Amino acid sequence: MTVPRSRAVRFLGTLPGRAIVVGVAVRLLVFLAGRVTGSTSGFLDAVDAVAGLAIVVGIVYVLVNVFLLAKRRLLWRVRRKLILSYFFMGFVPVILIGVFFALCGLLLFFNFSSYLVQSRLQALKDRAQFTATSGALEIQRAGGPAADGVAGILGRRQRDAAADYPGMSAVLVPVDRHCAAGSSNLKLETSDVKVLSAGPWAHGAMPQAVPGWIDCGGFSGLQAKDADLIVRAVAFPDSSAPGYAVIVDLPVGDQIKQQLRKDTGVQVKDVTAVTADDKSDPDPNPLPARASVAAGTSGVGTGPLSWVTFLEYRDWKSGQPGTLLVSTQLSISEIYSRMAAAQGVIGNRSFGSALLLVLLVVVGGLFLVIEGVALVVGFALAKSITGSVHELFAGTERVRQGDFTHKIAVKAKDQLGELAESFNSMTASIEDLLVQAAEKKRMEEELRIAHDIQMSLLPQGPLVMPGLSVSALCVPAREVGGDYYDFLPLDDHRVGVLIADVSGKGTSAALYMAELKGLVLSLSEIHTSPRALLLAANRIIASHLDARSFITMTYAVFDLRARTMTYARAGHTPLLYVPGAGVSPKGARILAPDGLVVGLKIDDGERFGSLLEEQTIPLHEGDLYVFFTDGISEAMNAVDDCFGETRLAQFVEHHAHLASDELRERVLREVESFVDGAPQHDDMTMILLKVNELSA
Repeated sequence: MTVPRSRAVRFLGTLPGRAIVVGVAVRLLVFLAGRVTGSTSGFLDAVDAVAGLAIVVGIVYVLVNVFLLAKRRLLWRVRRKLILSYFFMGFVPVILIGVFFALCGLLLFFNFSSYLVQSRLQALKDRAQFTATSGALEIQRAGGPAADGVAGILGRRQRDAAADYPGMSAVLVPVDRHCAAGSSNLKLETSDVKVLSAGPWAHGAMPQAVPGWIDCGGFSGLQAKDADLIVRAVAFPDSSAPGYAVIVDLPVGDQIKQQLRKDTGVQVKDVTAVTADDKSDPDPNPLPARASVAAGTSGVGTGPLSWVTFLEYRDWKSGQPGTLLVSTQLSISEIYSRMAAAQGVIGNRSFGSALLLVLLVVVGGLFLVIEGVALVVGFALAKSITGSVHELFAGTERVRQGDFTHKIAVKAKDQLGELAESFNSMTASIEDLLVQAAEKKRMEEELRIAHDIQMSLLPQGPLVMPGLSVSALCVPAREVGGDYYDFLPLDDHRVGVLIADVSGKGTSAALYMAELKGLVLSLSEIHTSPRALLLAANRIIASHLDARSFITMTYAVFDLRARTMTYARAGHTPLLYVPGAGVSPKGARILAPDGLVVGLKIDDGERFGSLLEEQTIPLHEGDLYVFFTDGISEAMNAVDDCFGETRLAQFVEHHAHLASDELRERVLREVESFVDGAPQHDDMTMILLKVNELSA
């Protein structure tokens, strides 16, 4: 009794299973060796790496086979395949389109948030520039920086702006500039100008001068100071040679950031300055390399979405431009609410929110209805298809088990219904074919038996008579044929040789051949003359043979004591005679005495008797006589050329020295070579009779 092996045992019997087990064992041994010795050598490390690779390869192989097995079992049913195909064709494109539009919407909101940040910072720059310019002009109108009340002017300007922008600071610094034009020719010595400040300046060191890269038009832009974002503005008085400048700093602190979030829905988080001096950062961005990053103002984010806005700034000392990376968090709902609020209010909702709600309800509901209908229709179609396929599968299983009476119920007038009808028609046809095949098999068996019986009617074994060497063959074109030959021993020195050909082929010819054999056997005991035997045979056969049939015959009597051969031919093919070595003239002869075919009902036999000739020729040692039917001489090749009596005579003459059996095989091979595979269209029968030594 064979005990089935478990799956684990079968797995360990595979190469990947053995690789995993051996790899785990090797790695365990390496680990133990390392724990014992306290260190590992390079060889053990290499062995451990190879073992790990073997484990990985084995696991990958197992996972791939598990995946293929799962896929094969999962997708074996057509219904599952159709459902998966419906999912990939129906839901996946919808999901991809939804993801596409969602990404487009996100990019739109991201870019819009960047625009909001930049526009708000631009407003801050404008305000800082206004404060600096108005302060510089008011100081100029008051009489310059040396006049009384300059500190008050600067402080008042700072306080007015600080009410809205906490942390704003201002400073008046001396400058030495020569401008192209100005409304005042007031010339101030920079030594007379003192640095005056207003505001806390808590965000960084207060500037003491204006860099040279700032021209007389002033400056308004962003600065990065210790990871803080600062809006700085510089303004000069309206003079051709201004002696002072007002610098205003507006730090973007927590309060401004909260106001920005409140107004726009965007929360500014970290600020990263990018400078052109740092060459160590391999960042492929075309902007300058990234500088050190410090965390900006922390706080509660307004949404889960983060984004980065790129802003331009100027280095205060060198004036080189740089880039600020401002990380932001945005709330799409807040941004959209502020966008929609600008369109008016309907009830307690804005027009945009109401419109969006209507679109979501209508379009979303319509989409759900369409998807639901598509899902129901898809499953219905899938069930219809898979139901028909299952019926076909069950039908094929019944047919495979031999039940050809099973019919599939045709439930639909579509292609699958036509397929079911074709299956039913096919099974009915197969059942008829099986019946026909059984009948054909029975007929073939009967024909085989008939063939064996017919072959048994022919002489069994060669003719044994001193002085004669005889060889013969009979090859029917079908299972049974109408050719017939026989050897009829008459006494101890005489033998009759008969060859006949019944017209037609098949079973009817075979039946006439069997009838002919019994008739000839009886007549050979009565008539010693070939002509007399043929006359008697014609008289009997003509009264029983079908009017559409006839028989050709040649009957010869060899008398070895008288050394003669007497024969008569009743419409049969000629007789070939090749004289022996001592007989003149040499060469093969075609013997064709007159004679009419046997069995024609044209008169009472007088016509047959008047045409039938009997001839007698002497026998010599070495003589060769060849009796044959028209299946030999009229064998045709693929172009319908006949082998011919002349070709046969020449071949026999050329090989007459061979023994009878060998000559017979040579003739048969020559005929087969001539037809070159063309189908045999008639029975082939041949008798070769060679005269050996004759008694004195």
